[in-house]
Amino acid sequence: MGSRKQLRCVETLDRRIVARIAATKSPILDVLPSFGKTANHSVLWLAVSLGLAATGNKRARRAALRGLAGVVMASTAANVVAKGLTGRARPVSDTPALRRLVRVPKSSSFPSGHSASAAAFATGVALELPQLAVPVGAAALAVGVSRVVTGVHYPSDVVAGFAVGAAAGAATLRWWPLRPAQPAAATRPWQQAPAAPTGAGLVLVVNGASASTSAELTERLRGELPDAEIIEVGEGEDIETPLRAAARRAQIIGVAGGDGIVNVAAGVAQQVGMPLLVVPAGTINHFTADLGINCADDALAALAAGDAVQVDVGIAGKQSFLNTSSTGVYVDLVRARERLEGRIGTWPALMVALIQVLRDSRPQDLYVNGRRTQLWLLFAGNCCYAPQGFAPSYRPDLADGLLDVRLVDAKLPFARLRLLLAVLTGTLGRSRVYRAWTAHAMEIASADGDPIRLSVDGEVTDAGASIRLAKRPGQLLVYRSGEHA
Repeated sequence: MGSRKQLRCVETLDRRIVARIAATKSPILDVLPSFGKTANHSVLWLAVSLGLAATGNKRARRAALRGLAGVVMASTAANVVAKGLTGRARPVSDTPALRRLVRVPKSSSFPSGHSASAAAFATGVALELPQLAVPVGAAALAVGVSRVVTGVHYPSDVVAGFAVGAAAGAATLRWWPLRPAQPAAATRPWQQAPAAPTGAGLVLVVNGASASTSAELTERLRGELPDAEIIEVGEGEDIETPLRAAARRAQIIGVAGGDGIVNVAAGVAQQVGMPLLVVPAGTINHFTADLGINCADDALAALAAGDAVQVDVGIAGKQSFLNTSSTGVYVDLVRARERLEGRIGTWPALMVALIQVLRDSRPQDLYVNGRRTQLWLLFAGNCCYAPQGFAPSYRPDLADGLLDVRLVDAKLPFARLRLLLAVLTGTLGRSRVYRAWTAHAMEIASADGDPIRLSVDGEVTDAGASIRLAKRPGQLLVYRSGEHA
């Protein structure tokens, strides 16, 4: 009885507010409907997303993708689920002709789908870029208010829509955890890295074929580092040979490129015991993102100050890796994801790639530490990745001495379907097809004696029929700002 009385009170208040707004003369209220129309079919939020993506800033791109992911979830929840369960009639009021919509929606008034999408987008953007919370939140609020001003929604419809949208935006964290603002921890160096403000003693190899390398970056590096030797390597050219030649005449080895070339340079640097300078210039740059080197400015500042840390290096057979070494369908997953992530982002690309790979691939028959098993994928991370129970996202520590091992078992019934449902529902950590543990070393071997296909820092290669995965703790000295050391 009490709930019915409360509902009647809400309905009475709704009608009074709608009537008061309709009777209020205000140029602001007259303009709001036109602004609200820009949010039809989420056009406004798509335009803001394009603007964020055009900045080239990775956090801005993630904000746009998270916001749009929230819009999809909120729109489905509000327009398909909630409206289908309610049958509230639209308001009847004397809305001025200037503010009325040409076409009044015929669907249920409760909740407001426009408000849900607006709140979802604003929440998603604010999670990634808190500095945009006020302007994007104000735009979302204006869209919600405009729905009352046009006379097509009650205030409680808008409030409910905001609640649905905010929940949808926050729910994206279940599938796509936030990357911490602070970089990963690392070990204080046991040897001093030379300070080289002008690049004295530095040989820097620039991968001209890398996705983010530009002529402007190369020229800038030449200008900032007049005493450095800068070598530009074109598409298809050998990278390891000039790096090894550089090691014979340099005090510092440097590289500008993505994770693949960084891994090659790291292998050379650790073998000769030289510090490594990394300038991020790839599509994703996983290692430098964890390291806290987000742009050329960060790298140059660390080089000028002589700030460096020591990080772990993973070993897969005869190959080293800074990020991951994986086998099974993960090799195909990496290829499929990399084709997409530059356009739609890492996590959306991972979802699409996972569906494609599980549909077309077959499980791999391996011995893992002497135990035979069929698996969809075996992932080994250089240091522990977070969050647990999800696809690996970032590392809190680059010098923990551990391998992060994650395995998806293919022997259980409906393993592919169970894996996909676990990923989509954010319950991977509790799935029976998924196992995770840490190790200092492990052995894997092909059951049929064929070479094992490995993905090593995104580069696919054939290893041997048996491989030992291990760690070299703190073996790489790499430049990073002292404030993060």
